Amino acid sequence: YLQYVYILQYVQLPISIIQDCDHFDMCTFPSIIGTRHGVSKGKFAVAAVTLDDYLPMRSTEVKNRTSTDGIKSLRLITAVKTPYLPDGRFDLEAYDSLINTQINGGAEGVIVGGTTGEGHLMSWDEHIMLIGHTVNCFGANIKVIGNTGSNSTREAVHATEQGFAVGMHAALHVNPYYGKTSTEGLISHFKEVLPMGPTIIYNVPSRTSQDIPPPVIEALSCYSNMAGVKECVGHERVKCYTDKGITIWSGNDDECHDSRWKYGATGVISVASNLVPGLMHSLMFEGENAALNEKLLPLMKWLFCEPNPIGLNTALAQLGVVRPVFRLPYTPLPLEKRVEFVRIVEAIGRENFVGQKEAQVLDDDDFVLISRY
Repeated sequence: YLQYVYILQYVQLPISIIQDCDHFDMCTFPSIIGTRHGVSKGKFAVAAVTLDDYLPMRSTEVKNRTSTDGIKSLRLITAVKTPYLPDGRFDLEAYDSLINTQINGGAEGVIVGGTTGEGHLMSWDEHIMLIGHTVNCFGANIKVIGNTGSNSTREAVHATEQGFAVGMHAALHVNPYYGKTSTEGLISHFKEVLPMGPTIIYNVPSRTSQDIPPPVIEALSCYSNMAGVKECVGHERVKCYTDKGITIWSGNDDECHDSRWKYGATGVISVASNLVPGLMHSLMFEGENAALNEKLLPLMKWLFCEPNPIGLNTALAQLGVVRPVFRLPYTPLPLEKRVEFVRIVEAIGRENFVGQKEAQVLDDDDFVLISRY
């Protein structure tokens, strides 16, 4: 009874409405208000007095929206690095330079705040701000895919609403990690975010400790907003999906060439393209090229000698395109690995890498490690 009283107080109507009724419930309550007090029966009036229905925070403006098919067609998507100032805040000037380099190098999309971009080390305010900044400055020239996934469905829903509200073109969603769930729980989790806009599901069992099995993806593939899967399990899983018409991006740089040209993947969501976007563009667009793939494999393997993004952060600092600032718990690769990177740059050709400076080894003391930011 009290909830109806509170609603009447909120819409400034007398309590006598329900005192005069023999029977009422939440289904009949809006019509009682409308017929006795002239309140419109339109959807906004009903919504205003309905406590149990969740209304998505969704815009119907479609002028600058991207279709799911527009996401499915992307071949080179860079999981972009987030650079920092010495105090640990975002270095937006360096970030903008990185995005411009990606655009000029042929990348068609960027993942903002993904694992590579250290979204897990950001507050949600920082996270959504960076998505909005990227859309505002670069959204006309590159697709912005915000990592708004979480192991909490509530957080994933809220962040995804905010991400689309600030203009991101698509969302990236990982399955719930650490607090793992059942197969039915996985499907239910993704169903909550799929209605909001184009969505890429990210399967990376090495990080989540739980594989997203094919039946889950197949159950979700009927959703119009299901753009595809960033798949890290390997070639056979890629082929399993592509044979069924499901769009797949390789999540492994060292496998992406074969996944693209031999197993039907649409493209790659790449870490290496932060460093060599032009070469990665060639690898995805210009047909089979075993020689180029072989040339890039030492770089790709070096990047993942420690958990990503440690290698990438170290490399970009050595190239002088970001400050050597690390948010803990990440720390730079050791000296011998930094020496190895300089040799890799020389072997591939400095002209193929981002930035203008020569690759430097850097001293241990050159790196700044930040625990409070």
